[in-house]
Amino acid sequence: MLDYFALFLVFFVFIVIFYGIIVVHDIPYEIAVHRGHPHQDAIHVAGWISLFTLGAIWPFLWIWATLYKPGVGWGMLNKESSATNGNVDNQLNKQIADLQKQVALLNERQAQLDKGEK
Repeated sequence: MLDYFALFLVFFVFIVIFYGIIVVHDIPYEIAVHRGHPHQDAIHVAGWISLFTLGAIWPFLWIWATLYKPGVGWGMLNKESSATNGNVDNQLNKQIADLQKQVALLNERQAQLDKGEK
């Protein structure tokens, strides 16, 4: 009877460890799904590949999954650079408006020249 119990215990421990390894390797995928990561399918496939590479790429998958934040994106910009981007956007909008005014003036002059030639 003790032999059967030991055999059952060995199988049980083996199955639990096997399942645990699979669950641990799926953690980056679960993070990606929770955050709405655009590359979640690639992370999932890489997690399975990581099983065959004995977890060598698993830490990189974790980093890849956590870099993307919902509502922020990749989150690699700090507050100073985003404020600078706002100033650049304002300057570019002003330049575009100035260029549109110049194009309108040139079109009016060209129309006046065309009327004068006819």
